[in-house]
Amino acid sequence: MSVDAILAARRGKTVLAPLADAPADVAAGYALQHQVAAAMGALPPAGFKIGATTKQMQDYLGLSGPAAGFVPAGSLNASPLSVRFADFLAPGVECEIAVRLGADLPAAPCTPEAARAAVAEVMAAIEIVEKRYGDLAELGTPTLIADQVFHASGVLAAAGDWRAVDLGATRGEIWIDGVSRGAGHGRDLLGHPMQALAWLAGSPAAQVFGGLKAGQVVWLGSVTPPIWLDGPCEVRVAYEGLGEARVTFG
Repeated sequence: MSVDAILAARRGKTVLAPLADAPADVAAGYALQHQVAAAMGALPPAGFKIGATTKQMQDYLGLSGPAAGFVPAGSLNASPLSVRFADFLAPGVECEIAVRLGADLPAAPCTPEAARAAVAEVMAAIEIVEKRYGDLAELGTPTLIADQVFHASGVLAAAGDWRAVDLGATRGEIWIDGVSRGAGHGRDLLGHPMQALAWLAGSPAAQVFGGLKAGQVVWLGSVTPPIWLDGPCEVRVAYEGLGEARVTFG
């Protein structure tokens, strides 16, 4: 079964081969992702991640728009975090903004204003991703979606007073071993971070998982391309007004 193949590749830290019974379309990809979450004991999810919020990443992944993946409880790690580099398959890091919901958002079309009203906290964040795919065209977009769109883990900064922060203008930067590797702004996330959250509320991911729930954490996307790591290192992400997140790969 496809679920077994996905989980076996994760456990063995091997590249996910094209599935013999691969999902035929995006809707089937999200349905399979739900089955993966169930098999991992991650229902309801602890949150979600949004990938491919930029046209550059959509073209690279063969997507016509963003894609989302569920996040298990083990991904909600407070900064600073220490992990073993060897525990990941070709890991990378992304410069993210995350939110914690204070109210439910139904699986339905949503405005940025309604999305913002549901948010309790906004934080600088790191998403840890894995390069666990070979030829993406051969693998297929629906399978990429089923496998949580590269997600491996995450790190969250301490929450602060975000309501006075211009979330569209806030600048985020990522450093590897003290060297800046990229920067961007909140507006790079579909025009505004709350627009990204509104997209998720109306997405097939929200539909298949029964909407977004209070307490869930959402990684809204990266303002830089993923930084693929060569070995053990220290990673820091900081956003103006939103704090900083750190992870050490030992």
